[in-house]
Amino acid sequence: MNLSFRNRIALHYMIATAVIMMVAFIVVYFVVQGTVYRNLDDDLSYEAEKHTREIEVVGDSIKIINKKEWKERQHREVQVNPVFIQILNKDGKFMDKSPNLKEDGLTFNAQQNYGGHFNGKLNSIAIRQVVVPIQKNGKIKGFILAAMSLESSKMVLLSLRNVLIVSYLFLLVGLYFMSRYLAGRGIIPVKVITETTKRITKNNLNERVVLPQNKDELYELSSSINQLLQRIENAIERERQFTSDASHELRTPLAALKGTLEVLIRKPRERLEYEDKIRFSLTEIDRMTGTLEQLLLLARLDTNSKTFDQSLVPLSTLIDEILSRHKKPISEKKLTIDFSKGAALDAVVPQYYSNLILDNIIGNAIKYSEENKTICITITETDSIIICKVQDEGIGIRTEDLNNLFNHFFRSDALNHRSIPGNGLGLSIAKKAADAINAEISVESEFGLGTSFTIRF
Repeated sequence: MNLSFRNRIALHYMIATAVIMMVAFIVVYFVVQGTVYRNLDDDLSYEAEKHTREIEVVGDSIKIINKKEWKERQHREVQVNPVFIQILNKDGKFMDKSPNLKEDGLTFNAQQNYGGHFNGKLNSIAIRQVVVPIQKNGKIKGFILAAMSLESSKMVLLSLRNVLIVSYLFLLVGLYFMSRYLAGRGIIPVKVITETTKRITKNNLNERVVLPQNKDELYELSSSINQLLQRIENAIERERQFTSDASHELRTPLAALKGTLEVLIRKPRERLEYEDKIRFSLTEIDRMTGTLEQLLLLARLDTNSKTFDQSLVPLSTLIDEILSRHKKPISEKKLTIDFSKGAALDAVVPQYYSNLILDNIIGNAIKYSEENKTICITITETDSIIICKVQDEGIGIRTEDLNNLFNHFFRSDALNHRSIPGNGLGLSIAKKAADAINAEISVESEFGLGTSFTIRF
């Protein structure tokens, strides 16, 4: 059935309510039916018991006392619901009956329990009957069979049934239109979400779905869509940032390469001059390669890729490996490495991400330290948190530059340190790697005296 979402909601609501209404109406009908039959049975039992006092048992014969008086009383009184009485002996044979039965008789059901009520027919008229035993000296001498008309009760039940059926049909029609109206109002937030998402394109990803006031399922849906849009916007922004960063950082070395090669082809030159320019070109190519590798690494870190090595390694071992890789610049600057492993000798950290963090921070400490200075590295552990601190006695960082330290291509006081190689991506990589493993990096620095980085794993 190809119905709209609104009509499907209305239909499902109507079906569910219709089933409940049907059960309720059936229960009402049978409760009323039970009440009607119970009242009729109480009256019938009372009449039967009352007439047992007007019966005389003589031997095997059972007769009605003062039958003429009974007949006259029936003529004098207008009986709305007359009672029919029939007397039977213990074998079920007819003994006597009330005058109002005339030529008719009641049907005796030998299998019916004494005192039990059952339906029957009297001259094609529905009646309700009861069988009451007639006892004398503790022995059953016969039976009194009492009956009352069931026609009025059946008319009441029939009228009730017709009213319930008609009411049910009218209620279903009204319920459909009401549920359709309520469903239409209920999906208004969905229409708002649809209209908003239709307006959102690549050029206006900053627009968001308005959150409903009630924190229900539609609120969760709107919030999830906004989070999805935020992730898409972040991904596109990362793409734009990568393109911008790559073009920005590669423009200078490419221009230098182009200028160098143009100079070389203008006129013949000496072999040494060619070799010098070629070495310069290779250096620029290596610098571009390193920058591209770092940019690609940043892009991979932005995607939270799970393909990186997740193995754990002792932090002290990792720092020893990093210091070993930087052995040459440490030796050239005659730096002193004060590495205090403390009690956290066996503390382990994620190898890949921790290596990115510490390699960049320790590499910067070595790069920006002056000759014959000391770099202090300490490892401590507090409340299951591993703390690594790298402190140098280098050139330091200006206070106003600390907030921009982890931005792409940012270098503090770069113009005064052109001789120090770098492109400003190392700390950005360290920060992304820290975010990937929920680590924290904090920095303290005093310009001209040194810098201290603290990493909490």
